[in-house]
Amino acid sequence: MSQPSFVDALLPSGFGRNERLERISALIDWERLGLLLKTVRPGDTGRPPYEPLAMFRALLLAQWYGLSDPMLEESLNDRVSFRRFCGFPLDAATPDETTLCRFRNGLKQAGLGEALFEEILRQLDAAGFILKTGTLVDATLVRSAARTPPSGSTPRGEESRSPHDPDANWTRQGRKRQSFFGYKAHLGVDQGSGLIRRRKLTPAKTYESEAADELVVGDERAVYADKAYEKRERREALKARGVKDRIQHRRHKHMKALPHWRQLRNKLIGRIRGAVERTFSVLKGRYGLARLRYRGIAAAAFQLDLAVIAFNLRTAAARAE
Repeated sequence: MSQPSFVDALLPSGFGRNERLERISALIDWERLGLLLKTVRPGDTGRPPYEPLAMFRALLLAQWYGLSDPMLEESLNDRVSFRRFCGFPLDAATPDETTLCRFRNGLKQAGLGEALFEEILRQLDAAGFILKTGTLVDATLVRSAARTPPSGSTPRGEESRSPHDPDANWTRQGRKRQSFFGYKAHLGVDQGSGLIRRRKLTPAKTYESEAADELVVGDERAVYADKAYEKRERREALKARGVKDRIQHRRHKHMKALPHWRQLRNKLIGRIRGAVERTFSVLKGRYGLARLRYRGIAAAAFQLDLAVIAFNLRTAAARAE
């Protein structure tokens, strides 16, 4: 990170401070992230490059404050707390919107979302932020960046697809079974801390149960999930790993109704696993996951990674208050 300039030294103590950003800065060892980022060039050929770590921290600011690239460029120019968080001295130039966009694309093309997510999660775990009392498993639909095709199916019954986003597909949502075109984000959320430990993006038509086993870490005490995740083999696998099965039961075709004790069990599980809905609400409302900005599942998965990284850092910082 850049060293403070002479201009920084002249500022009065506490000028431009942002306690929330300072807490986030103190959470993890950023230099370890810098080692992962060093392969990404954050600038045009011939220009003095910006530090990749400073650029990455700028992208996190955009996530937390809901900033477009032009708005982020403007904020880096006039907000002292933003400059300090990124490591830009007050008398130094800051990246423009084109450079910020190219750096984000460079991260995406390098496929660094997974490595950055895992490293930050590892450090938060080592610091004791992950409680491991349970994992809340659920999924939510996310709209494609491409325009929705005319209908959910063609006259021959084949799915219509978008030529601009061929990885996205159709499903139905809600009680009214309305058609939806896009992707599905599957999450495993740490009970109590609210940190996201596992995430996976799939086409929208993927059933929740298909991705469920990838959301179980193995070191949690229990797994909480709704009826869509019920599967005898999954219950047996959890038991074999010493993980408590807290998956809701559903009525099968040979049952007139669930036994009363199972109804009560479902209700108790529902009260706990319902906390994951707040996570989805924040990701969609604050971190822009109501609709994806990238086309194609690989690029869209990077957007999910960046949003989850920002979410985890801010959540951990709130717990550190």
